[in-house]
Amino acid sequence: MSNEQAGTTAENVDDAEAWRAVLARDRTFDGRFVTGVHSTGIYCRPSCAARHPRRENVRFYASIAEAEAAGLRACKRCLPGDIARDEAAVAQALAVLREGETAATLDQLARETGYSPTHFQRVFKRAIGLSPAAYARALRLERAGEALSEGASVTEAVYAAGYGAPSRFYEASEGKMGMAPSAWRNGGAGVTIRWAMVETTLGRMLVAATDKGVCRLSFAEGPDTLERRFPRAELVEGGAAFARLLAQVVAAVEQPGESRAIPLDVQGTAFQQAVWQELQRIPKGETRSYAQIAAAVGRPGAVRATGSANGANNVAVLIPCHRVVRTDGTLGGYAYGLDIKRELLKRERG
Repeated sequence: MSNEQAGTTAENVDDAEAWRAVLARDRTFDGRFVTGVHSTGIYCRPSCAARHPRRENVRFYASIAEAEAAGLRACKRCLPGDIARDEAAVAQALAVLREGETAATLDQLARETGYSPTHFQRVFKRAIGLSPAAYARALRLERAGEALSEGASVTEAVYAAGYGAPSRFYEASEGKMGMAPSAWRNGGAGVTIRWAMVETTLGRMLVAATDKGVCRLSFAEGPDTLERRFPRAELVEGGAAFARLLAQVVAAVEQPGESRAIPLDVQGTAFQQAVWQELQRIPKGETRSYAQIAAAVGRPGAVRATGSANGANNVAVLIPCHRVVRTDGTLGGYAYGLDIKRELLKRERG
């Protein structure tokens, strides 16, 4: 067996992908494997800033234990052993945030985990995709949404989610849950959603928006989709103000990846929000695998859940779920067909 073939990389990462991650110094692969450099006798994180070794001197190992069993020692520059500590600290902080009746502060989380507040903020955000405070806010909103969907009153949902008063909930949910919580629970009651069907070079497209932003962008669907999702909302076709927003959306679809400040009105769980945020970080013309996205949001084992969160995106193209592919580079799935996904990626790559 050659050096290039030897070694045991982590699940869902083959040697070719591991080497690409090393060349790119891709932080999303840190913790998923270590790079053994047998010419120097050390092992590193994939993102190590040291000069790249020659490929024939490299073997990949799924864990630090495997690398050390092969006689390698840790790199003093990238300190790969600290990843295990970082992961344990993030897991501990997540438990505190999920189990606590009130949200822990950054200082409290730092004390619990033995980090400085500034360093822990960086560690947590790199792992989860959100700061501890943003994650705690998303978690409270998620709890409130669950309580509302189960039939609780707004007041009951507010206190069950850990808000000290209804006013704090309304402040936190403004622009995130999109519509008033009672209307959100009751199928959009009291909310006006404007919509239009428009022809594009990718096919017939449905665009819908509340007064806060686009809440649906899809292909080969009609207004009956909105009727099912928001059966008690007032659905209104078109309008002058909506026409301006519609023109922006059409331009974003015809030239995907161009920077446009289009407001969105989407909602999801804390995990979904983290995945969607990571999708928006993928540069135009590039792709990421489901495994890479899962690792980037701090859940490397949640590849299937990441795929589900990707599929739960209600605003195609604007949140670019088409940029996610399988680990082997094949396109994978797409709600609106692989022809559209392939064309979007082609246009982004120019």
